[in-house]
Amino acid sequence: MTDADHTPQPDSGHVPEAADADGQPAARTHSALPKARILIEALPWLTRFHGKTVVIKFGGNAMVDEELKAAFAQDVVFLRHAGLRPVVVHGGGPQITAHFDKLGLVTEFKAGLRVTTPEAMDVVRMVLAGQVQRELVGLLNRHGPLAVGLTGEDAHTMTATKRYADVDGERVDLGRVGEITGIDAGAIQALLDDGRIPVVSSVARSADDGHVYNVNADTAAAALAVALGAETLMVLTDVEGLYADWPASDDVISQLTASELEKLLPDLSSGMVPKMEGCLYAVRGGVGTARVLDGRVQHAILLEIFTDEGIGTMVVPDPAPEGDQA
Repeated sequence: MTDADHTPQPDSGHVPEAADADGQPAARTHSALPKARILIEALPWLTRFHGKTVVIKFGGNAMVDEELKAAFAQDVVFLRHAGLRPVVVHGGGPQITAHFDKLGLVTEFKAGLRVTTPEAMDVVRMVLAGQVQRELVGLLNRHGPLAVGLTGEDAHTMTATKRYADVDGERVDLGRVGEITGIDAGAIQALLDDGRIPVVSSVARSADDGHVYNVNADTAAAALAVALGAETLMVLTDVEGLYADWPASDDVISQLTASELEKLLPDLSSGMVPKMEGCLYAVRGGVGTARVLDGRVQHAILLEIFTDEGIGTMVVPDPAPEGDQA
């Protein structure tokens, strides 16, 4: 046997580690380390929101895009497992319009609001409670027995009265379109206390005439957030947030106070008015913050709540006068 036979051969599966100042092997750099940093970034937000109620208005393109719907469901279930108490409120404008078209019903709008005949209200009720809500509950329950669907009619959760529109100074009858006059959050509180995720369709019965009315989901979500004493209201839409000077600029206002928002309301587009009015109502009713998010962005809810940057526009209460501060 020659000396060459005793020559140590390199171990192809082992790369010697660099040593630190004490001669000990240096710590490895793990590929998963960025994930740990992301989790740590979320820690203060997890602490702040733990045990708090979050009302989310589900709408916009997120309602019709399959990937966005699945991502939304993941976000809501994540909130629940992270210790928050999410409540989902939904409308269903695109689905209602599609069903009307399928049935050959003509949809009429006045002052930006759908005119709802008694026959049309039957379709609205069926689509919201029997299609949109069922699909959303199903997506959430893929992750466990969590979601429970109900409408504003159930347990008198929402009470409404007939709403009229003002068009050029003239009072216009919108049919079975209502505005919310009362909230009884007892059933939803019971579901939250049981660890469930309530999914609420935006229809309500009137205490005046007994009819069922179609109510704006943005308004319904805001009223429910106030009644529940929610920490935040989140409204998903199809824009990035509230623009500072649209269409001259696409800069998004990241944060503004209730009073600042109130001054902007008269100049907003008709589609944004109910969303921003809902945000204003919420923060003036005791909700900590109200946020408008771009529902076209996957996991927009998690980005808004659990990252330092956040996305969208956040409305905060007016600061207390100096004399009222402790």
